[in-house]
Amino acid sequence: MNQFDERLAEHSIQLKRLELETLQINVGRKCNQACRHCHVDAAPWRTEMMDGTTADKVIDWIKEHRPKNVDITGGAPEISEHFRRLVSESKSAGCHVMDRNNLTILEEPGYEDLHLFLAKHEVEVIASLPCYTSDNVSRQRGQGVFEKSIRGLQKLNALGYGSENLKLNLVYNPLGPKLPGSQSELEQDYKQALKKEFGITFNQLFCITNQPIARFAEDLQESSQLESYMKLLNESFNAETTKSLMCRTTLSVGYMGEVYDCDFNQMLNMQMENGEKLFLWDLSPTKWNQINIQTGDHCLACSAGEGSSCTGAIS
Repeated sequence: MNQFDERLAEHSIQLKRLELETLQINVGRKCNQACRHCHVDAAPWRTEMMDGTTADKVIDWIKEHRPKNVDITGGAPEISEHFRRLVSESKSAGCHVMDRNNLTILEEPGYEDLHLFLAKHEVEVIASLPCYTSDNVSRQRGQGVFEKSIRGLQKLNALGYGSENLKLNLVYNPLGPKLPGSQSELEQDYKQALKKEFGITFNQLFCITNQPIARFAEDLQESSQLESYMKLLNESFNAETTKSLMCRTTLSVGYMGEVYDCDFNQMLNMQMENGEKLFLWDLSPTKWNQINIQTGDHCLACSAGEGSSCTGAIS
């Protein structure tokens, strides 16, 4: 039994699925950045990307089952040659579409009209901005990233993003092995600083706890902080967060069409099984509901403090 399951047992909690709300699609690992906290281990040199046949099958599934939300992620998902087709077909099927955008992609050659495309299809943009100061962003994501991110946000604001019709949400990850602060308090700090310094507005801030996997886990291991970080997550377990964990309402799909309980399980190759490995086209929302959720020690990151999911704090 892993540490997370031990915590569930202590509180007599059974982790059961609810109605499927979100299909989260990871279209590949290629990205124009290589951030140290990235749980996907994405980078410009990665080559694993969704092919046309898989994209066709994913689109067919979306048309048939019409999930409430389609959440497209990567890498930088916009790099995928199938990104725009996934967006337009999902919108045609009546789905709400979300783009996990790193902001700097908006300044890459060949993506000059990306912000126009997103606005035209009323795509909700969920944008990474780990801090509202240049120094902290540079430490986590590299030199020049903050300035490009600000310009990207200003491009989106100019099209009406940050309003009720065009949602713009930012994502905060703490720097180093610690839990995020209060999401509501940080959101106010972000809004005040970005408005005052750059005239930027946005809808919500999502605080996401760094997962002890991939590059972040490697950094913790090298600095001999992995054990203390896991202890912090364990001691900060909050039973209330388990009511809203994303694995209960989200189905995660990899670039080959394989399915997982969440994006974090995907990066740990914890593929969903029912006697054999499963792919999206093997499942309907009803069948998905009948398969047990796989857990591990890393799940403590989602249930620590105020909790953490793809849409921020959950308690």
